[in-house]
Order: sequence, then C-alpha cells, then structure tokens
Amino acid sequence: MTVIEARGLHKTFGATVAVDGVDLRVVEGRILGLIGPNGAGKTTALNAILGLTPYQGELKVLGRDPWTNREQLMRDVCFIADVAVLPRWIRVAQALDYVAGVHPRFDRAKAESFLAKTTIRHRNKVRELSKGMVAQLHLALVMAIDAKLLVLDEPTLGLDILYRKQFYDSLLNDYFDGSRTIVVTTHQVEEIQDVITDLMFINRGRIVLNCTMEEFESRYLELMVHPDQIAAARALKPIHERQVFGRSILLFDHVDRQQLTALGDVRTPSIADLFVAVLGNQAGQAQGAAQ
Repeated sequence: MTVIEARGLHKTFGATVAVDGVDLRVVEGRILGLIGPNGAGKTTALNAILGLTPYQGELKVLGRDPWTNREQLMRDVCFIADVAVLPRWIRVAQALDYVAGVHPRFDRAKAESFLAKTTIRHRNKVRELSKGMVAQLHLALVMAIDAKLLVLDEPTLGLDILYRKQFYDSLLNDYFDGSRTIVVTTHQVEEIQDVITDLMFINRGRIVLNCTMEEFESRYLELMVHPDQIAAARALKPIHERQVFGRSILLFDHVDRQQLTALGDVRTPSIADLFVAVLGNQAGQAQGAAQ
C-alpha cells in the first residue's frame, strides 16, 4: 500500500522556493529518514503532508488530499515536533483525559503502560518535567493512538543522549509493528542509521538522494587509503575526499569492495559522511555552473 505519494510537489513563500518539484513515494511498513540542512524544505514538505499548508502539484496521503481532507486524515496520522507544544500548566492525568476525549483511536491503557516504565506521575504538571520526560509523555500519548502514519520532525531536539536512545528504542520496540509507516527528520543522523529502512536527502527544495538502506550499504564504501596507494585510489574516481589525522578518506559510489581492500581499510560510511559528500558535490556543481 502506498502511504505517501507526491508528484511535482511545489511550495513557495513569496519569491522563496521551499519545495521544488518533489517526487516522493513511501509505502506501508517503512521508516523514512528525511535529511537536509536548515532551510532545505524538510518541514515545509512535512507540513504539506500533514495538511498544514497548501501546495502545488499532486499529493496523496493514505489516498487522501491532505489539504482538503485533513480532518479525516488526522484519524490515521500522528505528529511529533518539538515537545514544547504541550501546555506547561497541564497535568499528566489531564493530558490523558484530553487525548481520550478528542481521538477515537486512543488506547488509554496502552498510554498508561508506556508511562509506567518512566518516573512520570499522573499528578505531575508538564512544567515540572524535564524536557526528556516531556518527550516520554508526548511519545506515550502518540504511541497509544492506532495510527497508520507517524511523522516526526526533529523529535529529540535538545534531549540528552540517554533520552534520545530511549525515544528511538521505545519507537521501535513499543510502536513500530511492520505495518505502520514512520517519516522522521533529524540533524542527529548518526542516531537513526540503524532505525530507518529508507533514506532521502533534500537540499534547496529538491531530492538529491533517495535509496533504501540496503542500497546504501551495498552502493557506498569509504576507504582510509594507504599513503602509497593514494594515486591508485583517486584513479577510481571517489565522490568525496577528506583528511582525518593526516590520512586520506575517500568515499566511493558503486566501486568493488575487493578492489578497494587492496588499497586500504574499507568500511560502510555513515549517513553523515555521505550527506556531506553529496551536498558538497552539489555545491561544487552549482559554483561551477555559475562561473
């Protein structure tokens, strides 16, 4: 089942092009990591998917137009952004009461079960909780809703490493069941490398990379080259090169691992390293075109 499908998705704010002709297809049971620098168009694209902003082009979410059918769509979609959206005056028990009253697919018992694993108490007010605890509360409320699509926009922003790990562990162990679909944007890309099934880079409103994690792991290799083999390694046309402690590290696309092993130490690159390489190449191409 196709959960999200966009063709020529376009959004402008005055003279600024935020999303520039994006084609996108996300199927059921996948976890998509949408990665991009600040101002790349990530949040605008998510807002279009959530029916929060009008757009040009074609967009269907769970078979519906999100702008004209948002009320019906929100029965099957949940969203987590910065946890500051929760009112600071509200008590945990009141938050549970509120969601139970407004969402027909909220399972209060499930939310209570999630919260029982934390130190959060029903009498606590949001303002009395740490940011990490607020994230736990927000996640418990959302995970207890029987939704088909979960959209996360920088969900762990500002949290320490312990709470970030707990967040993604809970997401995978307590929520994701292989039939739900998750879209997540984050700048902490190293933390989602083992979480996502699909990877997409967006820059200046355009998709510049789109692959599954299986393709990522088979397609890209990073080589810490032996100093006496640098010329041979460069002859294989790496897509990026950087220096670490005086050693050259080259990133390759579709080059045989055995061929590279003879030249140095080979490993799968991190998403962050590939991101820097792809966006660096794009910036270089744009500069060359301008000249």
